[in-house]
This record gives sequence, structure tokens and C-alpha cells, in this order.
Amino acid sequence: MSELLLKLVEIDKYFGKVHTLKNINLDINKAESIGLVGDNGAGKSTLIKIISGYHQAEKGEIYWEGKKVNLRHPKIARALGVETVYQEQALAPHLSIARNIFMGREISQTAGFMNEKKMAEESMSALECLGLNIRNSEIPVSKLSGGERQGVAIARALHFHAKLIILDEPTVALAVKEVQEVLQFIRHMKSQGIAVIFITHNLHHVYSVADRIIVLSRGEIIGDIKTKDTDVDKLSDLIVTGTMGKLA
Repeated sequence: MSELLLKLVEIDKYFGKVHTLKNINLDINKAESIGLVGDNGAGKSTLIKIISGYHQAEKGEIYWEGKKVNLRHPKIARALGVETVYQEQALAPHLSIARNIFMGREISQTAGFMNEKKMAEESMSALECLGLNIRNSEIPVSKLSGGERQGVAIARALHFHAKLIILDEPTVALAVKEVQEVLQFIRHMKSQGIAVIFITHNLHHVYSVADRIIVLSRGEIIGDIKTKDTDVDKLSDLIVTGTMGKLA
């Protein structure tokens, strides 16, 4: 039986008078790959920001590995093992891979200077763990392909012992080969026991790697479907119609 990692119970979120999330109930298991889909304005970004500690819900409870938690700040979420890779990746193109992986979490020597050698070594280990074939962690990120940049952002999350990685539109504007690299990264994370939430508008991409797909519409979950029990056309119809219920 899968172990429960994250549980959301009756989560509500308002922005002023706008009811952005309505009675969200969601379970995510360890090593489970979840697709989060829905039209623009469905509430996807708000939901992941609550999980990652950037927003707080007005109502509801959150449980992490069976214990009730208050994700009132991103640092708390990261300390638990939640890492988010946003569409923009938050990478500094002019800096090396190693500097990007350790950005904001640099390793210091006794005298207070950065331990660049140790950061380079650990960066290479993180890249190899993900199966990313890059010869040198001192290469500037600007020299990497789109797929490799996503790999660096994911490797950063893995290095800091993530248990749940949230990927926000990771395949946008990538070439076909680069998309396949990112999808392989997701499969690799699952094999390492890491849960993934994959947010995307591309149903074909998410369908190929997700165990389960959550469909949001107007702030409500209208579908919680095992991938094997549906197909891309049915998912598309559910998003377009916004009709509550499960698909057969």
C-alpha cells in the first residue's frame, strides 16, 4: 500500500471577495506522479502556492506524513521537503551550474568564503543522480539547452532532499527532444521515491508520466482520475465542459 505524503482537507482560499479555491480535498502518496490540469484561472497556481507556503488558506487543514502542519512560509515547506520549480526556473544564466544549484544555500568555509570546490563536486553528483549528462558543473547555465536548464532546476531540488517536487509548466517552449528529457526526469524522480506534481496545459505530456490526474475548474476539483482509466480526449472534454464527476 502506498504511503500518504500530503493530505489537504477542505481547503478554501479567497482573494478579496473572489473565492479562488473551494473545498479542496486532495491526497498525494510518496513516489506518486500527479498531473494538475485545468484552464487558465482554474486555481492551479494558487493551489501549489498554498502547498509551497507562499499563500495561506482561510479554511482547511494540511497534513504532511500524517502530522498536521501550518505552511505559513516557504521555508517551512522546504524544510519538510517541498520544492517548487517554476516555469521561469529562477536560474541565473550568467552563473555556473554549481552556483545555480546552491543559489541562496551556498556552502561556506570556516573563513566565510564560498567553498566552490565542494559545491562543484556536489553539483556533479546531483546532475549524475538525475541522469543528466553534463561534463562540468562550472559551465554557465546560458550554454545549456532548455531541457538541460530544467534538469539543473530539478537537480537543485533533488540535492536538497525533496520529498515532493512541484513542476510548473516544465515543458513549455521546449523542443521535442528536450520535452522527452524532462519527462524522463519525472520518471527518474518517481523511481527514487519522490512525489511529483506536474502542472501543464499539454495533456499529452502529462498523460505519459502521471499516475493520476487532478482536474481543476473555477477553484474546484472536478476530476481525480487514474491515468489508466481515461484518455487525452476525455480529459480535454472534462476541462472544456467543466462538469463535476469522474471519467470512465
